[in-house]
Formats: sequence, structure tokens, C-alpha cells
Amino acid sequence: MARHWRTGAAGLAVLGLTLTACGGAKVGDTSSGSGSGSSSGSSAKCGTFNLAVNPWVGYEADAAVVAYVAQQKLGCTVNKKDLKEEIAWQGFGTGEVDAVLENWGHDDLKKKYITGQKTAVEAGQTGNKGIIGWYVPPWLAKAHPDILNYKNLNKYASKFKTSESGGKGQLLDGDPSYVTNDAALVKNLKLDFKVVYAGSETALIQAFRTAEKNKQWVIGYFYEPQWFLSEVALKKVALPAYTTGCDAVASKIACDYPVYDLDKIVSAKFAKSGSPAYNLVKNFNWTNEDQNTVAKYIAQDKLSDDAAAKKWVDANQAKVDAWLK
Repeated sequence: MARHWRTGAAGLAVLGLTLTACGGAKVGDTSSGSGSGSSSGSSAKCGTFNLAVNPWVGYEADAAVVAYVAQQKLGCTVNKKDLKEEIAWQGFGTGEVDAVLENWGHDDLKKKYITGQKTAVEAGQTGNKGIIGWYVPPWLAKAHPDILNYKNLNKYASKFKTSESGGKGQLLDGDPSYVTNDAALVKNLKLDFKVVYAGSETALIQAFRTAEKNKQWVIGYFYEPQWFLSEVALKKVALPAYTTGCDAVASKIACDYPVYDLDKIVSAKFAKSGSPAYNLVKNFNWTNEDQNTVAKYIAQDKLSDDAAAKKWVDANQAKVDAWLK
């Protein structure tokens, strides 16, 4: 998501068995899914594949499918580790994380772990285009079309006030670990708003769902790809257009988010390991529609990760075969 363009987690801890992860799980917890399955015939033995899972359902969809294919086609033992973004990158150097499947920009982390520490390398694009911005429920955009231009937001600020926004309009963000420029944007665009965190992607989605149902005033951070947009067609607010370099100084940002070409990051050791799981990660590529389909199976249809992955894989065998070449 968002990525996204997301910032690192506060209070960076060293990866270890005591670190609580985003979903309440701990590093070291595993998810072996539906088992080893059959080998694809690769001459390399897969062994254990440590896969980071960042806290948004689009990423969970990526991980579900890659883990399922690794298990069923390559005979890997997959350890899924629920970790926020920067914590996951720390794992490249310790051997606790082999791959991050959906990186939203993060030039800061690339500089630190790829250029500096040399514990990580890029592994190509996912095929997904990431979009972040401010959104309102469709009823609100229809009732007040001018609200879709940031220059008119102050006119409506009082409508967005909540008990948590200190007399200003509330701008609702998601998980605090997500990449967000929103506090700087509010300040530099001179908007009478305060950023308030919903705490999770699930809470953010529920806030928008309720706002549309009950015609409540909500404006908040959201992103694409995201399956929820097929349920509630949120409308994006136009911020000042992004231009190259307009976000170079975090405290001075006064422009929209860029469109992110989402990519994959792996540990340098994993890239040289000869593991067939590395080739799978490197070749993994799909569309926003593909991801949204699997994310919907998980989040809305309540399928298990393995069941969601199997449903998609069975319907898209040609794409999977291309990843295994």
C-alpha cells in the first residue's frame, strides 16, 4: 500500500524472537500453509524460505501466492514473518528475512541496506503500480464536488472535526508505519486539519465503509491497488501535482505522492544461494487486478491464504508457469 511509500517503524528494534510483529505474531512464527507439495524438477534444493509479510492485505495477497507456489511447486518450507517494513529490512543482514515482495519506494532503506550495508539487493518490479493520496467517500464527492480540490478543504474543515482532532478537521491515516507525507502536507498547504491515525488498514477501511453508509464526513489516506475500492469507489482529492524532486526534503513537501513502480527486495545472501525460491521471487510479476482479486478472497470472502492462492493459481496457471522458468 501505501508505501508506499511508508516510513520506518518507530523505535527500531533488533530482529529476534522477542520482537512483536504487526499482526501480534512474533518473529520466528511460521506459516507452512498447505505443506511441501511436489518439486518442479529444479536441480537446486529449496529448503527454508523466510518471507516477510508487511501489514496490508495487498502484500498478504502477494505472500499468499508466492508461498503457495513455493510450497506446491518447489518443495520449499516457507516461514512467513509478520513484520513492518523497516524491521523486515533489518532481517536481510541477520538471515531472518530472505525476501520483501512489495516495496513502495523507500529510497532511504535502499541507501542504507543495499548501497551501505550491502545486505540486500533489488529483485525486479512486481508489475503493480502504487498510488497514494487523500480520499473521500463517494457520497461526499457527489454532494460537494469542489471538495476534490485541496484548495477548498479549509471551507469544510469544521465538518471533519472529531474528538481526536483538537478543534481542527481530522485527516485519517492508517497504520503509523505506512509511508506518509500527510503531516507535512497539512502544514505546508496551510490546511486547518490534524493527522489522526486509525491504527491499521482494517480500521481505515471500516471508517470509509461506515462513512459511505451513514453519510459521515471522512477524509483520509488511502491507496491503490486495494480491493476495497471495488466495494466503495472512494474519490481522490487533487493535491498539487507531483514533480521530480518535490518530495526531496520531507519537512517541506507540498505536492502529491508519486506513482510508485512497486518492486521486490531480497537479501544478498539469498540472491546468491541458488535457491529456486529466489528465481520465483525474481520472476514474480502480476497486475493490480490480480492482487486485488486475491486480496478480496482473503479480506472479504474470508478464504485462508492458501485457499485464496490456490483459487487464483488454478485460474492463472500460465502466469505461474512463467514465474517457474
